[in-house]
Amino acid sequence: MNDPTSAALLAEPMPGLIRLTHLIYALHAFTVLTGLMTTAFVVTAFVTGWPSLIGVVLNYLKRSEVRGTWLESHFRWQLRTFWFALLWLVVGLLFALTLIGIPLAVVLFALVGLWVLYRVGRGWLRLNDRRPMPL
Repeated sequence: MNDPTSAALLAEPMPGLIRLTHLIYALHAFTVLTGLMTTAFVVTAFVTGWPSLIGVVLNYLKRSEVRGTWLESHFRWQLRTFWFALLWLVVGLLFALTLIGIPLAVVLFALVGLWVLYRVGRGWLRLNDRRPMPL
């Protein structure tokens, strides 16, 4: 079948952009590991940590350069991971405003943290295999 995410159908990106995408995954992974090793939740470290914020800025600055290549799917994956993590962090904080919602917020933060860890890991592994992310 014709898979629209097939690397063969998309242009080959410049090697510097592949290295940059590895760097962005490394920035996100560093922030996730920081969240795992401290009392901070992974999700709060991910959306507020400087390395992840730098990664998001780099995504937006270089987005036009990866358009039409298989790296475009990785940039979309990284940005969606960040913005959805931020959305769920805000939802969790709203839950935490009430005493009854604090346990729910803690569970939500833990689940979103695992989701972020999965997305960073899966994306980086596919990048290492020079494969695009699914739509």
